[in-house]
Amino acid sequence: MDKLKIGILGASGYTGADLMRLLAEHSHADLQVLTANSHAGKPLGEVYPHLARLGLPDLIKNEDADWSALDVVFCGLPHGTSQEVIATLPESVKVIDLSADFRLRNVDTYATWYGHEHRAPELQPSAVYGLTEHYRDDIKDARLVACPGCYPTAALLLLLPLMKAGQIYPEDLIIDAKSGVTGAGRSLKEQNLFSEVADALHPYGVASHRHAPEIEQELSVAAGTDVLVNFTPHLIPMNRGEFLSVYAKLGAGADARSVRETLKSAYADEPFVQVAEEGVIPATRHVRGSNYVIVAANEDRLPGRVILFSTLDNLVKGSSGQAVQNMNVMFGFDETLGLTQQPMFP
Repeated sequence: MDKLKIGILGASGYTGADLMRLLAEHSHADLQVLTANSHAGKPLGEVYPHLARLGLPDLIKNEDADWSALDVVFCGLPHGTSQEVIATLPESVKVIDLSADFRLRNVDTYATWYGHEHRAPELQPSAVYGLTEHYRDDIKDARLVACPGCYPTAALLLLLPLMKAGQIYPEDLIIDAKSGVTGAGRSLKEQNLFSEVADALHPYGVASHRHAPEIEQELSVAAGTDVLVNFTPHLIPMNRGEFLSVYAKLGAGADARSVRETLKSAYADEPFVQVAEEGVIPATRHVRGSNYVIVAANEDRLPGRVILFSTLDNLVKGSSGQAVQNMNVMFGFDETLGLTQQPMFP
């Protein structure tokens, strides 16, 4: 098959940088358009010196791109902006959106959590939620794929099989989440300065983080009833990586061992999901720089409860890597193309 003609909207962000890094190793990828309005006119190497040797096109403004000549566009624009730009793209172009603009199926829920009306409601019904391992068949035929957020990816890959099997109860679900600083994006923010985040850890988005309704949306479908989660994210002083500790009430007859077996069965044929063996505790350094996610189940001292873990790289499996994985599914490629980099350890 000829190489795919690919464009990246918002190529100067961290997700854009990792998309280019991954696609450079993809045998069917031809990056032809890179946009970054704030850096328009600059060679890519001026913004990202580590990518200078790839010989990619200079950065241009969104409005100067010829989208009609492309096969697929990755959208790494901020929330709200993506909707307006994607609505103007030709129908012939497939779109993989890394923002939150099409993740929530209910446009009223979107308006509540993102502070403005949905700007392309006519596209929302056709958007497919891009959690590859659970929506692969829908992704194959999709024109618009909404890649999940990093926290929802880590949470849902861990919890969906257990919720579907009735091995954990939908109530009293506590998700204690931690992420590296790149999860906040590349734009300048005082709270992300080195002196603000180094040697420190703090929660943010307490009882108000926008990934909560996304997690609840998918768990509610799996449970067949409305699910509310106690979700609190924390910022940890490292560049990339994400770790979730989840505390759940076990369903009837379930224990940590049977939960682990359910996860193994669900992901037995999945190339990027690893289930830790009994007694093995995963760590962010086990997945850093890779498209892999590790999930685990451990006994709790409290009767009738289980402690669950999930870890991934927020920029790869939690964002750009999952986007490339979805592209592979949409175009019928081997799902692992461009994604076989092993974790960087230590």
